[in-house]
Amino acid sequence: MNPLSWSFRSQCAAGAAVCIALLGYAYYVQFALHVEPCPMCIFQRIVFIVMALVFVVAAIHRPRAAGRRAYATVLVMAACVGIGIAARHLWLQHQPSDPFAGCTPGWNYMVANFPIGKTLRMAFTGLADCAKVSWVILGLSMPAWSIISYALLGIGALWAGLRRRAA
Repeated sequence: MNPLSWSFRSQCAAGAAVCIALLGYAYYVQFALHVEPCPMCIFQRIVFIVMALVFVVAAIHRPRAAGRRAYATVLVMAACVGIGIAARHLWLQHQPSDPFAGCTPGWNYMVANFPIGKTLRMAFTGLADCAKVSWVILGLSMPAWSIISYALLGIGALWAGLRRRAA
């Protein structure tokens, strides 16, 4: 069966499956390969979780044309947020190393001791953990692969939500 002719429901189920597989691999890297995620990695995971949930709800809901467009819009917005976070993360990884970067507190310490606004500001400014590249496949780090994944999921959501259906 041609994936381009799948129903909206099937395309959303496939999108959810891809998000879940990506999250599963991220947890494998964390727990089996012992690569600790930085705060920006955690935020990227949250976006994949949100996208998976929206894909699941869209597949279950089985909306008409306006609903499909609405789900596609929400998914594309989530993908854009993910791309923004991953792009910032990738940018941090390509900056010269800072000899004082190791002085920043860890994520768990920040969450326990700072207000959430300050914690988020510090996390998006970039911690020492975020600049370190500790995982590479085919020359691309995790945030680069996240950008590719978000872009493909967003394009897939657009395709699913905007294409005309046979009556």
